[in-house]
Amino acid sequence: MNVGIPQTPSRRIAKQFEDRLRSAPDRHLAARMSRLVSAIAKLVEEERVDRADLRALIRFATEVGHASDARRSEWVLLADTLGITSLVEQQVTRRPPGATPNTIAGPFYRTEAPARRDGESISIDGIGEPLVLTLQISDLDGDPVADALIEVWQANADGVYENQAPDLQPDGNLRGRFRSGDDGRVIVRTVRPKGYAIPSDGPVGELMKRLGLSPNRPAHLHFRISAAGFETLTTHLFDSEDPALDADPLFAVDPALVIRFDPCGAGGYETSHRFILARAHPGYEDT
Repeated sequence: MNVGIPQTPSRRIAKQFEDRLRSAPDRHLAARMSRLVSAIAKLVEEERVDRADLRALIRFATEVGHASDARRSEWVLLADTLGITSLVEQQVTRRPPGATPNTIAGPFYRTEAPARRDGESISIDGIGEPLVLTLQISDLDGDPVADALIEVWQANADGVYENQAPDLQPDGNLRGRFRSGDDGRVIVRTVRPKGYAIPSDGPVGELMKRLGLSPNRPAHLHFRISAAGFETLTTHLFDSEDPALDADPLFAVDPALVIRFDPCGAGGYETSHRFILARAHPGYEDT
């Protein structure tokens, strides 16, 4: 008599769930749900999850839902702090070797940033230590990319974005849209940004505290660079002197995106960076 290999409870549950999905109209969804249930069942079995654990998990999920509304999504914050958002971004925006890596855009991007001239400052209120960025937009062969649209946005010297505190900063402060010249270069004048803490007053923040995880993001500037014939690049530049570099709660730091702000006259700083764009492949759609 042929005796099959005994099934563990997790394998039996996973197999039963998979069997029930055989006639599911959405085969793609069914396949992913089957794998998800299998992974969860295996984890429950291996970790010996009990009733108290399950109640705590359900309570946490309920709290995350209650903390989400039209202005704040605690679910997005949870995905960010688990590294899932960055992982998905890396998978869907894979760049060829040598191209500047993509990162998450974050929640503070605005499409209606003011148009700026080359060398113009994006700091409307002028508060903070001056910073001059000399940027070069190139392709993988090192050739300049002319007329690229460079969108810049950042927090101020207190770690606050303009649309976080509209009553405290001028509209459009520390935001701008620039165009690269024929040589692919553009100069952006701004102020040195400061890092900030992600929201920690909800269930995700409480989870991070219990795990001993820091909510502090290292100081950075955001960029979105688009040009005809190239994949759109959304990325950061990080301050090399920020102590939070190794523990960014959103997993966005890449060594290629860490730069040094060099002191220059009158208490200001300067730096330069080359952004390398990848050619758009056939069928590419800007997402």
